Amino acid sequence: MPELRREGVRLSFDLKEGEKPPVVLIHGFCCDRSFMADQFAFFAARGHTVLAPDLRGHGASDKPEQCYTFEGFASDVAWLCTQLGLKRPALVGHSMGGTIAYETAMRFPDLPRAVALLDSAVALTEAARTGMSRLIAELNGPDRAAALRRMADAAFFLPTDDPARRQRILDVMSAAPPYLQVSGAQALRDYDPTPARGRLIMPLLYIAANEPTARSDLDTLVEIVPHVQLARTVGSGHFCQMEVPEQVNAMLNRFLHLAGA
Repeated sequence: MPELRREGVRLSFDLKEGEKPPVVLIHGFCCDRSFMADQFAFFAARGHTVLAPDLRGHGASDKPEQCYTFEGFASDVAWLCTQLGLKRPALVGHSMGGTIAYETAMRFPDLPRAVALLDSAVALTEAARTGMSRLIAELNGPDRAAALRRMADAAFFLPTDDPARRQRILDVMSAAPPYLQVSGAQALRDYDPTPARGRLIMPLLYIAANEPTARSDLDTLVEIVPHVQLARTVGSGHFCQMEVPEQVNAMLNRFLHLAGA
């Protein structure tokens, strides 16, 4: 697997080179690049250059015991794009990966051609922030090993989601380093999307999963980025890019085509 080292931290990734504009796929909290495998195969087969990194702290990348922030993740993504010569990529992120794509676009507005967020908690409701605070308290408690698994199992799936996939997702997430779980949850709870107002001028798409409660406050997101396009899957929980990839890929493909990617 290819890798690059940034200030001593190994960042691993999958890369497929093609003739069409690049697409960068960013996985979510306590996940890894394999969670975007269907999108990687889809866009690679259509001739795009496709990059799918394991974020620092995740997958095959190094996992330093540090404070994990959206600023840091965004900086890593932009650095990888520069090092690999990816010009004007489209950024596609699931869950926390979508918030990282959003942050990357805000901090490096000349980098992305377009940004797509897959069921990302970019603009949390107050109820969601309260829930994240409860999770953080549990992650700092004696039952931390099971806390993230319980939260993910309760919040991320529909009864119709594939049970074997569900268990694999829970296994991967609950195996993440404890300091990453705590730091990442704190970053998610405290994220403020409002500084992006007026800075995200590139095309932006938000695809929501088919859940009873929205992952993000979409009214707030529309107020911050009025040109955002909103879409929704049919019959999938939070991991929609894995559960119904044919729906997600079709929407992404059309969006990126219209954005010139």
